[in-house]
Amino acid sequence: MTILFGIRSAFAYLAIVLYILFAAPVALFIGAGLRWKTGMYALGRCGVWLALTLTGIRYRVTHAGRSARPPGAVVFCANHESNVDPAVLFLGLHPQLHVLYKAELRKVPIMGTVFDVGGFVAVNRGEREKSMASIARGAESLRAGNSFLIFPEGTRSRTGALLPFKKGGFIMAIQAQVPVVPVAIRGGRASMRKGSMIVRPVDVSVRVGEPIPTAGLTLEDRDRLIAQVRAAVESLLREGQEHQPL
Repeated sequence: MTILFGIRSAFAYLAIVLYILFAAPVALFIGAGLRWKTGMYALGRCGVWLALTLTGIRYRVTHAGRSARPPGAVVFCANHESNVDPAVLFLGLHPQLHVLYKAELRKVPIMGTVFDVGGFVAVNRGEREKSMASIARGAESLRAGNSFLIFPEGTRSRTGALLPFKKGGFIMAIQAQVPVVPVAIRGGRASMRKGSMIVRPVDVSVRVGEPIPTAGLTLEDRDRLIAQVRAAVESLLREGQEHQPL
């Protein structure tokens, strides 16, 4: 079975590389040249869908609260346990989802340029001034109506238990006065074992909680907001575990 997964993974990697070689220049042209952001995102979503489909990764999004995503921009705050999490959430949460991501990823060829044109915001956590400038750009984008995804743990959890939350994304939400939506994602950790490039098919569940408002909050309230959102994500993770079939 491992051999079959390896062959499938190799085929998927080849297909994705070929798609990127075709789609990246087109996306940059229509995004930067034509200013057609919808078309650029459509190409990106198609590539992500291709990657998930070829590797056999399926996902289901459920809303634990009374309603789906509220109107206007929000900050989706998710736990992070797998390399497949960003791809699943990029498709499952919003048609034009922006991402607050680690500046280290800009070292990947082409990726930084595509992210910049797509409106993603890189955060350099090692330099406070640059980090705060990035957060300010993210808040400005939120005020313009763009929703963001953040992984406040900053890295993947190896055990599934939540790591401490970093503050940047919450400061951004408070500055823009937009709601924070807690998100719990489970199931992706089994797709790629540590040190292995083989992608195994898995079923991923995404549970979206009730939006937590930030209207009227100031930066002095950020720790309280973080604690409230973290508790909501933990609750969603527990609920998701309880709803798993026996």
